[in-house]
Amino acid sequence: MRQGSKIPGIRRLAGFIAAALAALGLWQLESARSELSITPLSVGETPATIYRQPDASGPAVIIAHGFAGSRQLMEAYALTLARAGYVAISFDFEGHGRNPVPMSGDVTSIDGTTRLLIAETKAVIDAAAALPYVTGPVALLGHSMASDIIIRQAIADRRIAAVVAISVFSEAITASEPKRLLMINGEWETRLRQESLKALRLVNPDAAENGTVSSVENDIVRRAVAAPRVEHIGVLYSGTALREARGWLDITFGRESTGSVAMTGGWIALLLFAIVLLAWPLAALLPKGETRAQSPSRGTFLTASLVPAIVTPLLLYPADTRILPVLVADYMALHLLIYGLFALAILRWRGVRFGRLAILPALTLVAFGIGVFGLALDRYVASFVPHAGRIPIILAMAVGAVPFMLADSLLTEGGAAPFWRRLAARAVFLASLGLAVALDFEGLFFLLIIMPIIILFFLIFGLMGGWVGRRTGAPMASGLALGLILAWALGVSFPLFAA
Repeated sequence: MRQGSKIPGIRRLAGFIAAALAALGLWQLESARSELSITPLSVGETPATIYRQPDASGPAVIIAHGFAGSRQLMEAYALTLARAGYVAISFDFEGHGRNPVPMSGDVTSIDGTTRLLIAETKAVIDAAAALPYVTGPVALLGHSMASDIIIRQAIADRRIAAVVAISVFSEAITASEPKRLLMINGEWETRLRQESLKALRLVNPDAAENGTVSSVENDIVRRAVAAPRVEHIGVLYSGTALREARGWLDITFGRESTGSVAMTGGWIALLLFAIVLLAWPLAALLPKGETRAQSPSRGTFLTASLVPAIVTPLLLYPADTRILPVLVADYMALHLLIYGLFALAILRWRGVRFGRLAILPALTLVAFGIGVFGLALDRYVASFVPHAGRIPIILAMAVGAVPFMLADSLLTEGGAAPFWRRLAARAVFLASLGLAVALDFEGLFFLLIIMPIIILFFLIFGLMGGWVGRRTGAPMASGLALGLILAWALGVSFPLFAA
């Protein structure tokens, strides 16, 4: 049998496998939640979620996410602690997730944004302490940015019995405060591990990582742990980290928890992989294009890639780009717009045909990317469904993201270009963002934090867009769809910020 005749069968098999894997992943993830009561809690404008065993009562653990995160990102800890009998309460900081209130204040000052986030954390603690089934003192658990927030709150609030700081960095740690502190970092977070070791050695100069130190004089107990083979995000799903957090709280509250921790990370990865795999056979159902996207010459490709990458950050460097109530999203929208327009102009000047705009494939890809993959992200990974205040942000991002992705799809021939071209086109764009940060590090530093989202977008949605583009021979269709998805992804990820 010829190779070409095998493709429909292979695609069908891939579809059955993808559906089975997705069902397995969903079953496991929902099983992790099924025995718990998961209910909403409103603390003023701050949205929160309560995780606990039905009719259970016990100490409360307030769970806070990091910069550009949301409650969903911390769910493995919430599920693990709720299973252990704690009342776990996670919430969205101002400007993040479903919280409609923007961040504000001076992000460079402890008395600015940090103080406002501390006040928000205190409000959640107050609401938790008022719940009829919460007993005794409260513990705090936070990741990255939140580690500093919860440490400062614990120092100021005598109700806090213990702190679990993940991927921790805080200048508030002293030899005597906070009293009970567990620091968890990923093995690959070298700099943060060094900071945690410094915090241990404030109590005992001979302390070593993965050890516990104490001071009877100051009533201090402190521990630092490196979770093996994980980094800044992987530490949120690490079995070692989850067990350490639960064990630290058990010692604090005189409890003994048994059973497994919520190892959801692998099942999330399986579900998302299955959804991406499912896009391959579904793309074959689209009308097949009769022509192939035009391949730009090597010179045209290099010119249309390199010129916008260099010119865009230089043009924007002296400009005041603060036009949106979102941290650096306004700059990102303008960078995408200028980059895309320059690339499109060069491609047109060099005679590249843009081809037809096939609406059905574009709408199908948008529906699958946002309605299927996006909803899975929103339930199990991070906030992807926007509140009303984010809709204008998404629309503004689309003004820049659509031209950029149209140019990207033409450069990559709708996914049909050689691999080196697809890699080079995306790498040059990332380098352009890097140049922008280098020119204005203080103003655009937060672009570095968002950059992993862009890389994941290229890896996941770029792959699905390639399948659609190669099937239809219409790079403009995949470009339009990917532009809208990119605008959506960035619009829901950037923290809202009011100057």
